[in-house]
Amino acid sequence: MIKITLPDGSIREYEKGIKVYDVTKDISEGLARVALGAVVNNETRGMQEPINEDSTFKVVKFEDPEGKQIFWHTSAHIMALAVQRLFPGVKFAIGPSIDNGFYYDFDTEHRFTPEDLENIEKEMEKIVKENHVLERFEMDRDVALEHFKELDEVYKVDLIENLPQGEVISFYKLGEFTDLCRGPHLYDVKKVKAIKLLSIAGAYWRGDEKNKMLQRIYGTTYEKKKDLEEYINRLEEAKKRDHRKLGKELELFSIQEEGPGFPFFHPKGMVLRNILEGFWRDEHNKAGYDEIKTPLILNEALWHQSGHWDHYKENMYFTSIDEEDYAIKPMNCPGSILVYKTNLYSYRDLPLRWGELGLVHRHELSGALHGLMRVRSFTQDDAHLFVLPSQIKEELIGIIELADKIYNVFGFKYNIDLSTRPENSMGSEEQWEMATNGLIEALNEKGIQYRLNEGDGAFYGPKIDFQLEDAIGRTWQCGTIQLDFQMPEKFDISYIDKDNEKKRPVMLHRTIFGSMERFMGILIEHYAGKFPVWLAPVQVKILPISDKFNDYARDLMKEMKNKGIRVELDARAEKIGYKIREAQVAKIPYSLVVGEKEVEDRLVSVRKRDEGDLGQMGVDSFIEKLISENENKVK
Repeated sequence: MIKITLPDGSIREYEKGIKVYDVTKDISEGLARVALGAVVNNETRGMQEPINEDSTFKVVKFEDPEGKQIFWHTSAHIMALAVQRLFPGVKFAIGPSIDNGFYYDFDTEHRFTPEDLENIEKEMEKIVKENHVLERFEMDRDVALEHFKELDEVYKVDLIENLPQGEVISFYKLGEFTDLCRGPHLYDVKKVKAIKLLSIAGAYWRGDEKNKMLQRIYGTTYEKKKDLEEYINRLEEAKKRDHRKLGKELELFSIQEEGPGFPFFHPKGMVLRNILEGFWRDEHNKAGYDEIKTPLILNEALWHQSGHWDHYKENMYFTSIDEEDYAIKPMNCPGSILVYKTNLYSYRDLPLRWGELGLVHRHELSGALHGLMRVRSFTQDDAHLFVLPSQIKEELIGIIELADKIYNVFGFKYNIDLSTRPENSMGSEEQWEMATNGLIEALNEKGIQYRLNEGDGAFYGPKIDFQLEDAIGRTWQCGTIQLDFQMPEKFDISYIDKDNEKKRPVMLHRTIFGSMERFMGILIEHYAGKFPVWLAPVQVKILPISDKFNDYARDLMKEMKNKGIRVELDARAEKIGYKIREAQVAKIPYSLVVGEKEVEDRLVSVRKRDEGDLGQMGVDSFIEKLISENENKVK
């Protein structure tokens, strides 16, 4: 017999090998009807999977992240069966669930078209109506290899050959489609009521440009058609907010053929960037941080010492100087440690909080590049804190409070993930446990709920990630806090303690924006290009009704500029209606129309973005209003 512990702490006993479905049904038949699977000992399992040991057990539905994973993974298999039926001879690669749906990679001479997607959707709907039950079974490695070699499924053969010896190899059968798959999956397909295939893309096998280019079909599915419609509407809204499109229209940045993945910031983009950096500096200065700057290129030996060479070299760029090997930094932390090593610190000097807007370079595959969101050079708003072990909790709380303060200025809600020790980690079990417990204590002290993300920490320490929610409900991972016992040891840094002995400081790595480039991209999409006054590259556009009012408009512009307002003048010989529309398209917060009445009485006719005509206002009153909005960072 095995013991199953439910979320309420109650324990039930069952025969070893009982299926997840049977445990769920025993709890409640109604629950079994809506359940998609369960989290068993922190591992997501499908309804047909056996339980062979004492376990914790939590049922998951579609609204749970684990439930969506199961639902969308099964949907990928439904799509694969539809493709197999419609396009005989296709070879299958992989088909995982992803954040908002699923994809499957196919190898076929046929080039998929949008019309094909419609036909595949219809076939998927037909498959769902056939009410298939997914069958799970296991196979010996050699038998599995022989099976897929006979079918000439080269990608499945490659996957099996790279599995560790002795690993259990599981398969799922859906109708006439059988796939090498760990799962988890739905018990049957009848819950997949709403289907939409979204796009076709190219993808190299195993993400390697040296391998064959496959065709990837993306899709999503829901239990209810209403939920699918809402998601499609969000996608349409996201297209309107695409930072690449708006970045070009608003003249903020560009990506040139001469530098793929290396953004060019235009004058208006630099205004926005400089505002963000100035805000960052002000808030960090208030929070007791000093700022440092470390070199872009450092000797390769440093990266061997830090551990980045063993864990990160595939993402790094290299160069030679004076017949020695150097690396362009992918991270700022080793440089910060070198600054620390220039001095001998006492326990009285700690904590040291050093911020750095540090430019880093990382090699990303060309297919992964995406506007400002995924680039090859970016500026991290890094900070490295060197602290006493007794200061860990207090400093972590300080970082969390600073991040909360900054995110609130932009109107972001957020959730927090706690990521634990990965497989390729450095350091002892004891150090990792101490570091992880330190993060948990700080979160508990603040009363913050968090989601546990097993095995996704940095190679040198566990981390907290801030998942920001934007105006249309999408989440973006931005800030991170990493607790590190490894780097101080690798670089042999120390401080003199009360007992006059050398002790090892603890290092905290953290970002809040994440990277300036990506955060700018997120802000463009969050605000749909309609920046609040304090962030807008151009805050005011002055629109004379005719040429004879241009002198007044120029004097007005000069007065505003002298008071720090970012203002432009549209002195073109165009109709005022055209000028107003142009200012609206440029998403400028305020347009000031000036004509005879305004000149006579030192007034401006104020038009506010999205609100229209606000009427006439005295020049001084308008300037005071704008300065107040700017200083108070009105959202």
